[in-house]
Amino acid sequence: MICTTVREGRECPFMTAKGCSYNGGICHETVEPCNGCGRKVEVQSGWYCASCPDPSLKWKVGNCNMATHVSSTAVQGSAKINPLKASKRQNKKK
Repeated sequence: MICTTVREGRECPFMTAKGCSYNGGICHETVEPCNGCGRKVEVQSGWYCASCPDPSLKWKVGNCNMATHVSSTAVQGSAKINPLKASKRQNKKK
């Protein structure tokens, strides 16, 4: 449905015939880490996230999974090598 509270005229999954069904009844403004994100939209009352009603919850644990300006890198740890198998492999090469 179309939002009639904070983000007027925009599509919102939390809008019902009775009003906004999100916790508190309104969307919350973006937080500092959201600066530079492509999902950040400006409306008359401030800056809001187009995909999340409360951006501070997304950044609480770590990086927001919806953020377009943050790239995640896969952390590759060193694998534990079995010394017996490693010595057998070394002997095969000789």
